[in-house]
Amino acid sequence: MTALNTKANINGPDEFYADLLSVHEGLTKEQSDALNARLILLMANHIGDREVLSQALRAAALKD
Repeated sequence: MTALNTKANINGPDEFYADLLSVHEGLTKEQSDALNARLILLMANHIGDREVLSQALRAAALKD
């Protein structure tokens, strides 16, 4: 079993964030939500480890 990595782990995080914002430019709320859903599914498929995905779901569900 692999543990979910919640530490900074993206090369060029600012550039990634800019790219993420860029792909949403000009989209409606519904289109943006659909893009996010597709992105989540692509990333989940890439991760592939069901336990890590469960950990990510639990971590994302935490409310401040």
